Amino acid sequence: MIIWIASYPKSGNTFIRSFLSAYYYTNNGEFDFNLLKFIEQFPDKQFFDGFINDKDDASKKWLPIQRRLIKSKKVKFLKTHSAYGSYNNNQFTSSEVTVGGIYIVRDPRNIISSLTNHFSLNVDGALNMLLDENRGIKSDDNNFATYSFLSSWSNHLNSWSNIKSFRTIIIKYEDLENNSEKILTDLIRFINNLLNNNKGVDYQKFKKAIETTNFSILKKKENKDGFFEAMFSKKENKKIPFFNLGFKSDWKKVLDKKVVEVIEKKFEREMKDMGYLS
Repeated sequence: MIIWIASYPKSGNTFIRSFLSAYYYTNNGEFDFNLLKFIEQFPDKQFFDGFINDKDDASKKWLPIQRRLIKSKKVKFLKTHSAYGSYNNNQFTSSEVTVGGIYIVRDPRNIISSLTNHFSLNVDGALNMLLDENRGIKSDDNNFATYSFLSSWSNHLNSWSNIKSFRTIIIKYEDLENNSEKILTDLIRFINNLLNNNKGVDYQKFKKAIETTNFSILKKKENKDGFFEAMFSKKENKKIPFFNLGFKSDWKKVLDKKVVEVIEKKFEREMKDMGYLS
């Protein structure tokens, strides 16, 4: 069965994935980028047989591929940026193959600067991405095997936060800065419960996993060794740093008032629900 680690892009998914890979796939909690291979991204070219021509072709195969992945009977973590639900009547996933979900949400005003950096967009382009209910992303210009349907930021959040068919936990990106030990302890307990694991939290490994996945540590690792998930900028003809500002990103310092007003008006209900607006 699958445990999804889901989020809108640039919302902290890679941090959670790094922490969990250090905690569950090492003996001592020491993180290394190579551990991320244990928590793969879905959808991805490796899961498909051959070239995928379009979105419809890709979406038809999502659930059949997942059925194949769970035949081993082992629980498998998968990272995704896909919204939960269906695309052209093709389900992204279901309780048939899923045991639980972890959803990371981030203040959309702070996602803007991360999107501009990661996808080489200007502010208007990043804003349009957040607002677009038909938005999708893929990492290959032609092959749709990596295609993920996002929809808007609010639709994405609502799709994962209102699931009734399997258990989910919602994590606020901002809480990972201010209260990481409690949030991540709760996360481990949630996962162990899904796994029917009664061992409790291994605090020695837990603390090492937190220590070695600190944002500044990850940034230094990328600067020194590179990071295979960093995007390549055709404009600059080089890879764009994946770990950019992290918790230092502050929309108050970089966003135009009009952009802020658009975001707050469009996503008012969801931002209030998440405590981003009073």
